[in-house]
This record gives sequence, structure tokens and C-alpha cells, in this order.
Amino acid sequence: MSAQNGVAPIIIKRKKVVSGGGHHGGAWKVAYADFVTAMMAFFMLMWLLSATTEKQRKGLADYFSPTIPISRISGGGSGAFNGDSMFTEDVMTKSGAGASDANPVDAQQARGETGLDQQARELAENEEFKTIEEALQGRGGESMVSIEMARHIVTRVTDEGLIIEMFATENAPLFEEGKETPTALLRDLMRMVARVTDVVSNNVAISGFIRSHPVVLANNPVWELSSSRADATRRLLESGGMKPARIHRVTGHADRNLSVSDPMAKRNNRVEIILLRQ
Repeated sequence: MSAQNGVAPIIIKRKKVVSGGGHHGGAWKVAYADFVTAMMAFFMLMWLLSATTEKQRKGLADYFSPTIPISRISGGGSGAFNGDSMFTEDVMTKSGAGASDANPVDAQQARGETGLDQQARELAENEEFKTIEEALQGRGGESMVSIEMARHIVTRVTDEGLIIEMFATENAPLFEEGKETPTALLRDLMRMVARVTDVVSNNVAISGFIRSHPVVLANNPVWELSSSRADATRRLLESGGMKPARIHRVTGHADRNLSVSDPMAKRNNRVEIILLRQ
């Protein structure tokens, strides 16, 4: 505008102010929200780790592992793989591959068979052991054990499995004195045990124990005799119907694990049959 009548022109200058620069912006709020979210996730993770068992944590970790197959069993379809899986360790419904499932290794625990599943299997196994105990003690519906035979049987459940202990008394030995020849009582006991334990497929361990002999003996037979009696027990079980493949071990323990305080008591002459946990 040109000056007229001696009046100077009026100039208006508009200054544009840009807000949000430096620390006055809102970007820090986003970063802070991310930080709080991460901290919340971290504390939740710490709480979960403290509230679960080692087996449950392993199962969770294995579930999210990218190397684990989602489906362990082939669907038997007619797709590109003809129902088979690329994982050779699987048992295929169609091809039947994967023989290592018959002899599982520790690595197969990465398939989620831990935690609650294992606890359920242990509970079921304990119930089977309880049923066998009742049958051996003559408490079942149809008892196969006479009162006289039940007096020679003691059972107990341990971490190793169900231990069935059969012991001799002063008037009723299990073997002929100083020999591995079983008496009629032991033969009847072994036939009964073979029938009762046939309802499960657990492997079996057999242990032989004998009483101590006087130290004046020149040739102490405790080791040879306990081993021979354990092996004689194995033969009786197999003749009673137990599958030989179930026998896992046969051992003689001599007089190293006495049952009563008197080392020479006949009660220490005994055999143990252990139904090993699966």
C-alpha cells in the first residue's frame, strides 16, 4: 500500500509457531507405553515361572518350539504326502513307520507327554498296583491266595515300583536248607504271583536275599546261593506263565540287606519281585 496524505502503511507480519518440538512432543508417551507393557509381560512371565513345575515349563517350552510336529499321527489322507508326515519319528497310521516309539528316548519328551499327563499315568499305575496288592493279600473279590500263603507275602509301593516280598519262616521255608531247590510253598506262591501280575505289562526285577552264615565257614555261600535262588524264582515265574521278555534283571544280594535285626533269622531268607514302573 502506497503512502497517501503522509500516512505510513500498516504492515502485518504473521509468525507461524510449530509446536511439538523437542521434549514438548508426544512420542515419549508411545515409548513409555511400550516400556510399561514390556514390564507387565516380564512380571507375568516371572509369576508363571514360579507357579509351575519344571515338567510343566518344559512342556510349555516344547510346545512353542518350531521343531515339534503339530500332529503326531498321520491322518491317512490322499494329499501330496499320501497321508505320511515328514517327521520320521512319528508313528504313521498308514505306513507304520517310526519304530523308535517302541523304545522312546528322552528327546521324545519334547512332544508334550509331561506334566499333567505323566501325573495321570502315575495315578493310574498306582491304582493298578493297589488292585494287585489287594489280590495278593486276599482282599479281592475272588481271592487266589490262601491264608497260609498270605502270611508269607508283604507288599509296598516305592518310586521304583510295586515290591512283592515273599519270606520264609521257622516252620515254612521257601527253599531247601542250603540249596536253591524251591519248596512246594514257593512253587504255589510263584504260580499265584504269575497269574495276578499278568493283568499288567510292567517289567519285572527279581532279587534274592538270604540270612547270614557263621563267620567260621571257610567258604561262605551267601553270594552264590542268593543269586541261584533268584534265578530259580525266575524259572518258576516263567513256568507259571510270565513272559520271559518281561524279566528285566535277576540279582542276588547275599546277606547285605537284612529284614530283621537277627542276621541269622530265617525271616531273612526271602525273594523280592518288583513290578517296575513304566
